[in-house]
Amino acid sequence: METAGTQAEKTVFCQSCGMPMTGSELLGSEQDGTKNADYCLYCYENGAFKQPGITLEEMTEDCTRIMVHEGMEEAAARRILADSLPHLKRWSTLKTAE
Repeated sequence: METAGTQAEKTVFCQSCGMPMTGSELLGSEQDGTKNADYCLYCYENGAFKQPGITLEEMTEDCTRIMVHEGMEEAAARRILADSLPHLKRWSTLKTAE
């Protein structure tokens, strides 16, 4: 029997934008159509990033706009993104390459 906390433990976050991917319909896809559990459908489709040249700063701006539109205060959204995005797979690998 699943406990209430089990679902939260299974939630994965997009390793590009940080969005919680609470269902398989939100997962990105590979070229062969299989689901990619690292990235959401808004960031990754058909085996490639939808915005391959986007910078961390641009991603932060895009995500901030979305979070504010969904009702979050801008300062809070920016704080959350500053604390989380740089540690995600897509962005943390950039630091080691520099």
